[in-house]
Amino acid sequence: MISLKRERDNEEDDDDHEDGVAAKRGRGRAGEDRRSRHCPYLDTINRSVLDFDFEKLCSISLSHINVYACLVCGKYFQGRGQKSHAYTHSVQFSHHVFLNLHTLKFYCLPDNYEIIDSSLEDITYVLKPTFTKKHIAALDKHGKLYRAYDGTTYLPGIVGLNNIKANDYANAVLQAFSNVPPLRNYFLEEENYKGIRRPPGDIMFLLVQRFGELMRKLWNPRNFKAHVSPHEMLQAVVLCSKKTFQITKQGDAVDFMTWFLNALHGALGGTKKKSSIITKVFQGSMRIFSKKLPHPDLPPEEKEALLLTEEYQEQMSESTFLFLTLDLPTAPLYKDEKEQLIIPQVPLFNILGKFNGNTEKEYKTYKENFLKRFQLTKLPPYLIFCIKRFTKNNFFVEKNPTIVNFPITNVDLSEYLTEEAQATEKNTSYDLVANIVHDGKPTEGSYRIHVLHHGTGKWYEMQDLQVIDILPQMITLSEAYIQIWKRQESSDTNNHRGV
Repeated sequence: MISLKRERDNEEDDDDHEDGVAAKRGRGRAGEDRRSRHCPYLDTINRSVLDFDFEKLCSISLSHINVYACLVCGKYFQGRGQKSHAYTHSVQFSHHVFLNLHTLKFYCLPDNYEIIDSSLEDITYVLKPTFTKKHIAALDKHGKLYRAYDGTTYLPGIVGLNNIKANDYANAVLQAFSNVPPLRNYFLEEENYKGIRRPPGDIMFLLVQRFGELMRKLWNPRNFKAHVSPHEMLQAVVLCSKKTFQITKQGDAVDFMTWFLNALHGALGGTKKKSSIITKVFQGSMRIFSKKLPHPDLPPEEKEALLLTEEYQEQMSESTFLFLTLDLPTAPLYKDEKEQLIIPQVPLFNILGKFNGNTEKEYKTYKENFLKRFQLTKLPPYLIFCIKRFTKNNFFVEKNPTIVNFPITNVDLSEYLTEEAQATEKNTSYDLVANIVHDGKPTEGSYRIHVLHHGTGKWYEMQDLQVIDILPQMITLSEAYIQIWKRQESSDTNNHRGV
């Protein structure tokens, strides 16, 4: 441990010392090394091997401190002093151009002078993309295709995410949130959250930083390749969730989304009373009417007597929500003449009936049973539906394959609002912007997502690295699991794309 500490100190000191030595050498204008603008090795840079999506670790010492990328082979090395791994690599393999991944400065090794050349700006932009307010405002106004360095064309935002092992459940949720403009815009501009203060030792803010970095990579118009690896984002998820969600083990997209939204809200300084971008975009409110039920085994006279007591009268409470859970009817096991199972279908408005203020549903806890009914009092700008496909018992998880029939635009939710809310909510119609699908068996299946590209009005299907355009009619045939709906603005109502 002591020797590692000494090595790190040496390497940091070496870098400072080497800068000092370079400072004493021949200088050009403003004390600049004459060689800085005339490095003969720039043509050895190989942009096709550069990948800044992975953890910034030295490939030899595994240290995060003072890490440089070799721009010839793409590997990461620590330090640049004479005893450092980067220096040794430059001598051993004649690889001379390095980038400090923290300061974004370029160096020539082993000569150890800083390289100043505008032709390298594309590399620093891929490592750390930045977005101006003007750029962000224009993102949803056009559908311009961009060409990556590897020659593939892509639409920013419609970019595949690498499935490292079994993280497609997280990929789908991250892609969905990437296509919610107010959330995306907030995270594209680091200034929005940079100044948020967190308690000492709080690791949750790492989630905010990594999500911001991922958003900027997904929307980068100057990428070297048309896909992104969410490696650093997912490492933060594993760490901050205390390994509840993993890269190597399939998880549940709804469980992940619930945790992720609440974790981001908290990390951004949000509380039950204090808002954050998460609550501003997704939070609505509802009224819950709850009535306690007598134990079913009691004699009828006792039940009737209990129902007259205050404890068994209906109680009303107000509650906020970040998403609405829609229950599917139990799937009947009908078979047709060919002994094929018939997959049942249900209209979206049938399962939305849960929130009409009249439909009662029984909820059982360990000790007590309740009858509940729900009615919405406030609709959010973006509304998330979670369609409850999975039921878990002590032995296994069952999946309900019922197909939900839904229109892609103009879903009017006014009938699920209280009378007071109907009078105050101006826009109650929503259009679909993202649809996460679960295919296959409950514990093994895979996830894919349909997203609307706001600039072109076209729909795309993404499954890990695969991106294809899709007809909107095909979306409704899938086993939808999570949906994100955008509230129409006044201008949307007349000028509308979709089916």
